Amino acid sequence: MTSSADPVPSADDGAAPGAAPGGPVFSSRWERRRAVTSWALWDWGSAAFNAVIVTFVFSPYLVSGVAADETTGSEQLGYALSIAGFVIAVVAPAVGTRADVAGRHRFWLGFHTVVIAACMAGMFFVQDSPEYLLLGLILMGVGSVFFEFAEVSYNGMLVRLTTAKDFGKVSGFGWGMGYIGGLVLLVLLLVTVISPEVGLFGVTDEDGARYRMVALLAAVWFAVFAVPVLIWGPKAPPRLPAAHAARATGIVAGVRAFLSDYKRLIARLVQMFRTERRTLHFFLAAAIYRDGLAAIFAFAGVLAAGSYGFSSSEVIVLGVAANVVAGIGSILAGWVDDRLGSKTVIVVGLVALIVMALPIAFSDSHAVFWACAMVLSFFVGPVQASSRTFLARITVPGREGENFGLYATTGRAVSFLGPFMFAAAISLLGFQRAGALGIALVLLVGLLIVLPIRPPSRDGVQVP
Repeated sequence: MTSSADPVPSADDGAAPGAAPGGPVFSSRWERRRAVTSWALWDWGSAAFNAVIVTFVFSPYLVSGVAADETTGSEQLGYALSIAGFVIAVVAPAVGTRADVAGRHRFWLGFHTVVIAACMAGMFFVQDSPEYLLLGLILMGVGSVFFEFAEVSYNGMLVRLTTAKDFGKVSGFGWGMGYIGGLVLLVLLLVTVISPEVGLFGVTDEDGARYRMVALLAAVWFAVFAVPVLIWGPKAPPRLPAAHAARATGIVAGVRAFLSDYKRLIARLVQMFRTERRTLHFFLAAAIYRDGLAAIFAFAGVLAAGSYGFSSSEVIVLGVAANVVAGIGSILAGWVDDRLGSKTVIVVGLVALIVMALPIAFSDSHAVFWACAMVLSFFVGPVQASSRTFLARITVPGREGENFGLYATTGRAVSFLGPFMFAAAISLLGFQRAGALGIALVLLVGLLIVLPIRPPSRDGVQVP
């Protein structure tokens, strides 16, 4: 995470040598390593929501086991998550601004994490009967909203953890921990709860108890690994005077402060258009190619089962292998990021993803699919992690939450693009594997938009 050559910040309020103003302040290397490790453990624990709840276990249970039929369940889950996406798009920027104003990224990360864990624990009460579908959808939607809010504060902490020259290494380490944490939890749940005829605590398939217990255990996993960052995570000084933050007490005052944050945000966007167009340019590019990245994972299992005849167990094995490779890629790419720059990792990764999507579209060979899937997995994580690093490097100190809130919003603004292009390519060409071409086209557009962007400095935060 840190090298012996890294400058060690002093114990006073000044930034570390070589750090951006308002950057990390630690009294020793040990304190800094502890902060980075505790930060990455939140990513490790958060995989309980992403991998277990959203992707592999609870969502399929909700659609296939709780809903009256899979078509109805899929449709209603889509509507629920669309509503959640709209809420995120509207509210996320102000959430980030509020954290920046008071310097309370750690507090808000803790608050949002508690809400997410509570939603996950609440899923224990969702039995396998249609009358429980609404409860499950509400818990999924609310959990998704607060997960995005939590990531705004979590990503905003990056610039407080280390100097700019190590952003890539730290970001890649956190992202890799998330993939590996998801892998470890999935394997544990498979061997203790999901696969055995009688699982841990005596659970069976009756009333969906097996999957409800998975949700409860995932909530505990997330809560436990979130604790370290809430104790040892980096603190940020408030951007505005304490008197301003003190006014935001009570419900009415809180609403007024929220609206005030949006007024400040609009002024911020106008300012960015005038003086930070590179950041806006990056928001546009990242929104497009990140949706292509999301589509890769969303439809990999669909293609594996539909076009290549994978069984359910083979799809799970594919998912486990993909998480392992993606985690390794994220960690290794962090070192490359710090040496060659975030943009280099992004561009090389996108080119590799586009090239590897083509054989999937035109070959029905299992060996070709496996090889391409592993290469795709290897580069997905690095592009995601280096995108976060790129933004951290070009963000003006004190604007971390605001910018990462906008990052979340712009990503949600085009979240329909990848699924639409996947379906459109299939409709146009008439076979399922053609969907890979639709995803490749989305990635290509994002690549073309990101190419002209001037790369940020690797030695310090470079204000556009």
